[in-house]
Amino acid sequence: MLRVWFGLAVAAAVFMIYSVVDCALFDRTRIRGVARGWWIVIILFVPVIGGVLWFWIGRGPSARVGGRRGGPVAPDDDPDFLRRLERDAAQEERIRRLEQELAELDDDAPDSQGEPGGRPEPRPHRDPGPDGAAGEAGPSGRPNA
Repeated sequence: MLRVWFGLAVAAAVFMIYSVVDCALFDRTRIRGVARGWWIVIILFVPVIGGVLWFWIGRGPSARVGGRRGGPVAPDDDPDFLRRLERDAAQEERIRRLEQELAELDDDAPDSQGEPGGRPEPRPHRDPGPDGAAGEAGPSGRPNA
């Protein structure tokens, strides 16, 4: 029976030392309840119960990256932000290619003198008349009757 009590005393001492060290090294902003010094006093003067209270009440929520209720710590830790960056980069590349193709098409189009780079003038629209012959176009581009 003496061995059992001795083993329990050693386990309680190890648990108390672990609790004090954990409390002393724990992040100050995450300690709940009372201040750090009071937690150490509680752990030392109420050995087993003080340690249990420290682990149950005193320790705040863990600061796992991405596991906090407030969201990720930094933008580059947020997978949604990284996906949005990739999507934006792909869209910018598509826009750049389309603008380049448009500029090439503008450069290749002949102008009214037959030189590349200009835009052709619109031709007046002629519809065939009732007899099948195209009428003369008026100022609106429609055939005169």
